[in-house]
Amino acid sequence: MPPVPNASLIIRGLLLLIVAAGVYFFRGFLVPVLAALIIGFASWPLYRRGVRACGGSTTLAASLALVIVVVVLIVPLTLALHYALQEASTLVTWLLEVNRNGAPPPRWIEALPWIGGTLATYWREHLGEPHALGDWVQILSGQHIGNIYRMVLSATGDVFNLALTVLFMLITLFFVYKDGAHIADQLDAVGERILPLQWQRFSRVVPATVSATVTGLGLIAVGEGLVLGVAYWIAGVPSPVLLGVVTGFMALIPGGAPLSFTLVSLYLVGSGHLWAGVGLFAWGAIELFIVDKTLRPRLVGGPVKLPFLPTFFGLVGGVKTMGIVGLFVGPVLMALLVAIWREWVHSMRQPSPLVLPPETEPPREP
Repeated sequence: MPPVPNASLIIRGLLLLIVAAGVYFFRGFLVPVLAALIIGFASWPLYRRGVRACGGSTTLAASLALVIVVVVLIVPLTLALHYALQEASTLVTWLLEVNRNGAPPPRWIEALPWIGGTLATYWREHLGEPHALGDWVQILSGQHIGNIYRMVLSATGDVFNLALTVLFMLITLFFVYKDGAHIADQLDAVGERILPLQWQRFSRVVPATVSATVTGLGLIAVGEGLVLGVAYWIAGVPSPVLLGVVTGFMALIPGGAPLSFTLVSLYLVGSGHLWAGVGLFAWGAIELFIVDKTLRPRLVGGPVKLPFLPTFFGLVGGVKTMGIVGLFVGPVLMALLVAIWREWVHSMRQPSPLVLPPETEPPREP
């Protein structure tokens, strides 16, 4: 008689197949779900206040929170990206013209102190001839400049997919707000069963990490891009919206914001606007000092400090995998990995309590 297979083993195998099938069929919703979870984690304390103000009605509080997210986050980012893409089209047209006919070095490069002459010489040697820019792009990226232009057009023109992603994210965010407490209770029950000793620490680290990362990277980066974008506009820099968006993205990387406004200040100095360049650099330095010394410690609270390399890998990997949403999802996931690793190392270094064997009584004499 053949052996009867274990019923529990069959059930576990079927459960794994069902989970794998669910992940396969719903993998397209990974980006909006992760974005909704990140926004929900970061805004959860404010949402709890809204629930108390609404008399405990989670449906009403979730609806109001969703409206606030749309007004405060979605609409401004959409307008900023729209104007930035309009200004970027002018830049792309100029680059194609430079690649077709060549271009002499700009006057502001030649006017830069100390390095202007050297940079102008390199420009004439490597970019002044026709099709020189395309050759350099192909050397650096392995793609022809025309292919890159068509890729950019196809990526920016796929508005329908981006709108669907935002719609799914908002729907998911509504249910995260509405049923978040019940979901957290279920996760605690499962987590305490799987990791009975470490789950309490991990369940506290994850929300703090997500909130700190989104606040420390996302909100401050958006604020720096907005403030410096206004400063670019006041200083008379061309394409201030595009440069503000680029500065906001660069602010996600440690040292990115100072590099951005320093390069723009050098452009102004080289263009003959000395005081505008000096004023922009002073404004950026003061703004950066205020943010780093006052706002960032208050907003972040210091629970997690992400090093440069995980931040960089999170940004690049997030953009490569998830697009624009990956700018925020990637660093958050890297921050979670770093936090879980630190908690694990901390728990491993703590000495485990010594368990003594129970004392045995001597045998009694009959």
